[in-house]
Amino acid sequence: MTPDYWNKAKKHLCRADPVLAKIIASYDGEALTKKNDPFLTLSRAIVGQQISVQAADAIWNRVTALCEVTPSNIINASESDLRACGLSTRKVEYLKNIADFFASHNGIWHEDDEEVIKELVKIKGVGRWTAEMFLIFHLQRANILPLADIGLLKAVEKHYAVERSATAQIAEKWHPYRSVATWYLWRSLDPVPVEY
Repeated sequence: MTPDYWNKAKKHLCRADPVLAKIIASYDGEALTKKNDPFLTLSRAIVGQQISVQAADAIWNRVTALCEVTPSNIINASESDLRACGLSTRKVEYLKNIADFFASHNGIWHEDDEEVIKELVKIKGVGRWTAEMFLIFHLQRANILPLADIGLLKAVEKHYAVERSATAQIAEKWHPYRSVATWYLWRSLDPVPVEY
């Protein structure tokens, strides 16, 4: 499901930023789509930490071939089986931590952005970047700017011909749709849309 604000966001961004307007025109008809399962979204974000989209997709496909990705299945999966999918020992630990969290928590998703991030980063293995991916891809929050995201920083450097450190300043004109701007900048770098 595409966020209900998507078309409004595109119009706003095209008016506010000529660089983004060209990128958005290049991917007409494409949009962020929501996955319905919060555990899957957060798990996929963990798998994608600090690796390329292609590598993350390959590992994720092996994990989903191993088992249906649910909290109980991840809790019960052996570390060696999960490692055989291409996950590091650390990421196996993080997936199991997330599974434990989802087995015992719910109802935090209606809090504001910073409150959700604050709760998620309490899970060992979930840092701010992972929580931001969850906010963008599952909760579909409109105004998330993941300043530690390497893809966003590379895209800003490429399309705006500035240092990565200028990203926050450039992003001021994207408010209140920084998540949408980020998605299109990611899209400009990858042959397939980023998904979590």
